Formats: sequence, C-alpha cells, structure tokens
Amino acid sequence: MLTKNALAVFLATLTACLIPAAAFAHNIAGGDADFVTSNAGAAIGPFMYLGAKHMVTGYDHLLFLAGVVFFLSRPMQVVQYVSLFALGHSLTLLIGVLADISVNAYLIDAIIALSVVYKALENMGAFNSLGRWRPDTRWAVFIFGLFHGLGLSASLQELNLHPDGLLINLISFNVGVELGQLTALTMILIGFSVWRRQSGFNRMAFTSNAVLMSAGFTLMIYQLTAWLLNA
Repeated sequence: MLTKNALAVFLATLTACLIPAAAFAHNIAGGDADFVTSNAGAAIGPFMYLGAKHMVTGYDHLLFLAGVVFFLSRPMQVVQYVSLFALGHSLTLLIGVLADISVNAYLIDAIIALSVVYKALENMGAFNSLGRWRPDTRWAVFIFGLFHGLGLSASLQELNLHPDGLLINLISFNVGVELGQLTALTMILIGFSVWRRQSGFNRMAFTSNAVLMSAGFTLMIYQLTAWLLNA
C-alpha cells in the first residue's frame, strides 16, 4: 500500500519530470524539424514516423488516454472511446493545417492538460452528484480530442510546411499518430489489465487518479506560465 510519504515523494518526482517534458510535448525539434522545414513533395514514410514519434512522446496525450481507459475493461468500450478521440484530433489536425487556423499553442496545450484533469476528476467520481447535468463522457472525449488535434496542428504550422505534397504528408502524419496511439494504448491496456488483477486496484484507483490530476495541473500551470511570459 502506498503511504502518504511515498505518495508525496512520487508526486514531487513526477512534477520535476513533467515540467521539462512539457516543453517538448508538442514540439517537433532538431533533425525532425529540419527535415519537415526543408522537405518538398510527398514523403509518406518519414511523416508517418514523425506522427508516431510525436504521439508516443506526447506526455499529455498519453496521460489523457490513460485516464480515458482507466476503468474500461470491455474491448468495445475501449474502441468506442478511442475512436471518438481519434476522430476529434484527426479532424482538427487536418483542418487546422489546411485552413491555416492560427491558435496560441500555449493556451491549446493548457486546455489539453485540463483534459487530463477533467478525466481524472471524472474517474474519482467528482461529477456523480450532478445527476442529469453530468457531462457525457463520450462528448467530452470527442471535444477534448478536437483540442488535442489543434495542438498537433500548431506544432506542424510552426514549421511552415511546403505546399507540394502537403495533403498526403498530413494524412501520413495523421496515420502515424494513430499508429503511435495504438502502440501506446496497447501498452497502457496491458499494464491496466495486469494491475486490475491485483487485490489493491480498487483501493489505489482514487489515489492513482489524484496523481493523474496533479500531473495534469502541473502541465497546465506550466503552459499558462509560458503563455504569460511570452505574451
């Protein structure tokens, strides 16, 4: 059983790790950025790789996915919710770049972090007392998926993509994102499947989601602070 002192140490360590990680949650940097900026024409394989890499290193995306599937044990439920999330971020990723929709990346990333907080609170039963006013989880996952897609769109727009082969490269990047999401989700589901077999799962569920919520708040505060400093 996790003691209060151990939980405090874990939260402090998690916060220390997430603050620098947040800076790279949506950025395409280094050699990847150089390639995207200089590329002209269709490059299906490289853009699929970039999309997959972007998803599996996107801490806020993965935290949200973990929250979404935390209590889901039936395969059809997982497929339904993950499909709604994928539909949401695919729409805004493609439309955002093709329509050149300008958004503030810091504010979008803060909303993405808020999605982690929201899902953790829901898992903790914070909305149970709202009755018929309780948010529909399916709509919430889809709407937050739209914001996750805007975050992906913003990171690509910063690199001034070449118009030659733009559509095919965007589709390839999005396919890569879905492949990366599937890979990460598979690992998350395996972990949860093993964990649920342990006798302490139900006892630790509330505490685990409290940690998830704290991680979301940490990311959100970081992004809002960066927005204020760069305003």
